[in-house]
Amino acid sequence: MFNLIPVTAAVIPAVILLVKVYRADRLEKEPPRLIVSLVILGIISTTIAGFLEGLGISFLKSVLTENSLLYNLILYFGIVAVSEEGAKYVLLKKRTWNSPYFNCSFDGVVYSVSVSLGFALWENIAYVLQYGFSTAVVRAVTAVPGHACFGVFMGVWYGAAKRWNNRGEAAKSGYCRKKAFLIPVLMHGAYDFLTTLGGDYISLIWVVFVIILFVLAYNRVRISARNDEYIDYRQYDSFFIK
Repeated sequence: MFNLIPVTAAVIPAVILLVKVYRADRLEKEPPRLIVSLVILGIISTTIAGFLEGLGISFLKSVLTENSLLYNLILYFGIVAVSEEGAKYVLLKKRTWNSPYFNCSFDGVVYSVSVSLGFALWENIAYVLQYGFSTAVVRAVTAVPGHACFGVFMGVWYGAAKRWNNRGEAAKSGYCRKKAFLIPVLMHGAYDFLTTLGGDYISLIWVVFVIILFVLAYNRVRISARNDEYIDYRQYDSFFIK
């Protein structure tokens, strides 16, 4: 029988994080309809990522011993992280790159986090329905904020890419777009891969990694929101390309 309580518990963390990032947008709030469409695209991206992961895992099992170190490295960095962050990025760019509302640097963060939390929301519901309420509690403080963090770093570089593009700097825009994809992939891969390694020290390393990731993402949101600019009117701050 369908139970509303665990589903609600699965949804609330994503909604809270999305509202916090949305409210941090100080220059010009994005249309709610656009945000909702991005959340929906994040949900759709779970299907795309799942399909790509299925193909990748089938091939990987045919050439490597399952759960070996190399297998897990390729699985989490090259298949899971690339599939999930790639699906998010493609749909994000498709929906927002030419949008007239994409006129501030911080918009990239709002858009990317919206897609990422749509992904996390749907993934969280699936896990909670399968494993129960306790899963919602654990994922509320790990996986959901994790996807939000990946979205923050994707969005910072995505916003930078749009600004350089608007200034006619195609090479710099391309460089930033690559970082918008690769940095979340590396973070996502490390996040997942560390969970597969046994031992108390590894668990401690994972906890430290997650704390650092959350702190860096929080500070990035705060700094990016504070330094937000209309991308067509002011010179881009070189901070983002260091």
